[in-house]
Amino acid sequence: MTSAPSIAGHQDPSLNDHVFSEIATSARALAGLKIPENKRSLVQSRLSRRLRALGLSSFEDYLKVLHEKDAGSEREHFISALTTNVTHFFREPHHFTALETECLPALLDRAREGGRVRLWSAGCSSGQEAYCLASIINRLEPEAGSMDIRILATDIDRAVLKTAQSGAYPDHLASGLTKQQTDALFAPSASDGTLTVRSELRSMVTFKELNLIAPWPIKRPFDVIFCRNVVIYFDASTQNALWQKFVSVLAPRGRMFLGHSERITEPSKYGLEPCGLTAYRPAALDHAQPPRAQTGST
Repeated sequence: MTSAPSIAGHQDPSLNDHVFSEIATSARALAGLKIPENKRSLVQSRLSRRLRALGLSSFEDYLKVLHEKDAGSEREHFISALTTNVTHFFREPHHFTALETECLPALLDRAREGGRVRLWSAGCSSGQEAYCLASIINRLEPEAGSMDIRILATDIDRAVLKTAQSGAYPDHLASGLTKQQTDALFAPSASDGTLTVRSELRSMVTFKELNLIAPWPIKRPFDVIFCRNVVIYFDASTQNALWQKFVSVLAPRGRMFLGHSERITEPSKYGLEPCGLTAYRPAALDHAQPPRAQTGST
């Protein structure tokens, strides 16, 4: 296999069958990622940047670094390089419409009565999804900040979480948003072209690092789970295990939203039923009945 030219004008080192297999095995062990053969050139290109950053000349040397006991930081770079953090505000808008019209009316009634409401943005990337959830809640209920309503936003990548926690984005990311959406999301624009998420929305969201295939430090259920365009990176067995884990933390009348290309095969195996485009809820419940108020902390 010939080596590909790097972006710096040098030749990237070759990635032979054995080393590619070792990289794919490491990606699955560390984060449950599925790296098929047709992604070899992508893996070579992205990890070659890590070799240059570390001053290494071969992928064999890189694997040695990756497997060292104190290589936690490099493992984070490794997973970040192999995943694609592509997101934008109000991506797949039909899910936000369903949230607003089908989920939030009863949940906000509960919150107004002193009940607990929890949402989870799993695989939140740089935070746009979580802030969109917060903006809809705040628009429907301007006093939401004083109620027991919280959004957990998690990702495996510390770099994107840092961006998410800052709540600051370049203004071109607002292109395509309506004026209502822009005003609901952002404070008045700064002169440097930076969009800053409103403070009342930021206070509603907690960002945490979480590897979805590792144990979850989650004790209480979520009323809404957004896990979109995440499980496409996992193989079938990992996906099946994740469906079971998500169901275990989904409230009896909760709702789970997946990405546009993701489906749960035989959702009834997990006690779920479809309730819209890539949306699921626990089966065999009278969903017309309003949920009872819940109180307590996370």
